[in-house]
Amino acid sequence: MITGGQSYVSAPPAFSADGRLLLVCSGRAVSVFSTATAMLVSELEGHEGDVTAVVVMAPPAQPTAAAKLASYCWTAGLDGVLIYWDFLAAEVVRKVQVGLPVHSMTRKPENIVASSSGEFLGITNKRKLHIWSIPMQDFKPDKMRKIKLRHTKQLTTLAFHPTERTVAGGDVTGRILIWRCFGNSKFSESSVKSKEYEGRDGVRGDDDADTCTTWHWHSSSVKFLKFSSDGAYLFSGGLEGVIVVWQLDTGKRRYKPRLGSPLLFFVDSPDSSISCVSCTNNQVHLLKMPNMEVMRSIAGIKLPVASPNLGGADRAVYGFDYTNRLVAIPTEDYCIQFYNLFENAEVSEMQVCERNFQPNDDITMYISLVSLSIDGNLMCTVDVKLPEEELGGLVTLKFWNHGSRAGHYCLSTIIYEPHSDAGVSSVAFRPGRNMAVSSSFGGNFKVWVQSLSSQSSDERNCSGWRCQSVGSYKKKPMTSAAFSADGSVLAVAAENVITLWDPDNNALVGVIAETLSPVTNLSFVGPSVFLMSLCQSSRPQIALWNVSNLSMQWSYSIYAEAACCSPDGNEFAVLALLSCPDGETSTQQDGVILLFDAESPNPIASWSVKKALGGSISFVKGDVSLDANADSSRDKEAVLLVYVNGSHEYVIFDPRKSEEVVVSKNTHKKIQAEEPAPIGYASIYGELQKLESKKEVSDVPFIPSDRPWETIFSGSSHVLPPLTKLCSAFLSSLLEKRPVGNE
Repeated sequence: MITGGQSYVSAPPAFSADGRLLLVCSGRAVSVFSTATAMLVSELEGHEGDVTAVVVMAPPAQPTAAAKLASYCWTAGLDGVLIYWDFLAAEVVRKVQVGLPVHSMTRKPENIVASSSGEFLGITNKRKLHIWSIPMQDFKPDKMRKIKLRHTKQLTTLAFHPTERTVAGGDVTGRILIWRCFGNSKFSESSVKSKEYEGRDGVRGDDDADTCTTWHWHSSSVKFLKFSSDGAYLFSGGLEGVIVVWQLDTGKRRYKPRLGSPLLFFVDSPDSSISCVSCTNNQVHLLKMPNMEVMRSIAGIKLPVASPNLGGADRAVYGFDYTNRLVAIPTEDYCIQFYNLFENAEVSEMQVCERNFQPNDDITMYISLVSLSIDGNLMCTVDVKLPEEELGGLVTLKFWNHGSRAGHYCLSTIIYEPHSDAGVSSVAFRPGRNMAVSSSFGGNFKVWVQSLSSQSSDERNCSGWRCQSVGSYKKKPMTSAAFSADGSVLAVAAENVITLWDPDNNALVGVIAETLSPVTNLSFVGPSVFLMSLCQSSRPQIALWNVSNLSMQWSYSIYAEAACCSPDGNEFAVLALLSCPDGETSTQQDGVILLFDAESPNPIASWSVKKALGGSISFVKGDVSLDANADSSRDKEAVLLVYVNGSHEYVIFDPRKSEEVVVSKNTHKKIQAEEPAPIGYASIYGELQKLESKKEVSDVPFIPSDRPWETIFSGSSHVLPPLTKLCSAFLSSLLEKRPVGNE
């Protein structure tokens, strides 16, 4: 079993003491990334619940040689355990059992912000800042003092100045307030009173501060505030996806725009040349300071986004590449992210709609459907532009051809309003042929074929799709479509009636009896004669039909979120909800995966899962490299089952094996060996060029002249001989030489 798709932005990350590593909470582990390459270096796996916090311990003031080489951190999790790690060696040093889930942890408790000196603690409480003065020596609870700073709006975050008695607070309207010289009256030992109440600009009532300055740029809630290490600047961020840099003395500002998603956390590194910002789209950007250039990004799987309830668009939209083991996920900025399920890494992100995206704007467009062929060579997308005041709506069908590598596609054909003004309910590709079918809520379906132009040798750019035929059945809405494994039969659901067609001649060849409610999903079970149908309305039903005699094999009345069929075998899987969605208030409803053999109505296996609402399942091609015992031809062609939950976390497992073998991501993920990152001068200006001598200078022995005192100190200082040779030559020149007589 392989797990992946964890969120990288569920908690603030932490830099190592030297700034070369970034520790990120990711599910039940902590992923350690290199800041130089943004590649995974190692993972800290030891928690049995989600990790909620990571804190890197600061090195001692005078570290020993061994202490300089060791790097330690604390992690906390919902399993009620605190773990002390040597994260360079990825080894557990100590475990502390708390007994209750730990939701957050810092050097001081979460939601309590500490000043860099540790002298002050503060929290936001509705419309007030509560600040405590903590005795630095001889700590006693009765020596703690507290003040309140009031505001007219609810406060969301705060930050302390690193050297001055200044605190900044942000509110839900986007305003930033700067209180200067707070606590002069109550915190000062000399009991120096603040200015008279009427002379303190911006300070409300008897609040203990000299001045309060208000800045306003953000249009909505301020998510983070952070002072620079020298205290000259204040960083702020929010839903606009822009980092605002405020000059503290003048209030002037500059911006780092186009980060693409609302911001959550801003963390600076002990190495002042690098910082990081976490975004709601599950990305962590490494920033080169002070110009805040994005050096690299750590991209996780895109998190779920809100979509309007239009024609079933409120349900999850996934596309699975069976052959390349990728999942295609629409994003809120009109892109599709291709994510490698086995590597737990982003492959590419492709723009579907050329349209400017602002994170805090209302939804005016969304991607309603993504469909890929079984070999991954073709893709189809449907994007919907919502009407404004019942005018201007547009449905666009786009066909894409495979690019140079997996997860890369180039646009082939754009079809505006493929079914007049009606929405597209499904798109299916014909196996082995460049043919597709699109069904519509407007009462028809269309068969599309790809034609290649002979005017150019570049067929990829000259290929286009055209409508070959149109079909309908009693003017009923066409809610789903699917091809058989050999492509000879096309099944189209006309609301609650399943019709069978010859795709080449567009001829109706059969009609299957009606279902309890409109069909939302059709799929053939591998190469067999069975067809699976799924109904997801108030009268839910999962049914299996025998196409050869046009009869129902068996059915169940269960609420199912998704279903899929094996392309090669006789199995199909159903993701069933444990209770009716209409009566469920939780957005993370649990469920169960049921595995069926088409020949029997009894499930052959089942698995309980979390967060089933909004999830999906699919079969993908197996990877023999993950199983050391896979030596038979059957194992090499094994089909695995993927479950993606409502939070886009996923698990991959072999449904045919009962044993639960967890495969660590480290065993198959390409982990980058740690590389030394530049620090100091090199991190800002780059490495100095190494100058090499162009000439090979021979080692000439030093021979003093007969009159060394005349030339011994002449010439430039950098070419003088060593002092050891100068001294002996100079002293010998002062001695009188006498001839030696013959004895």
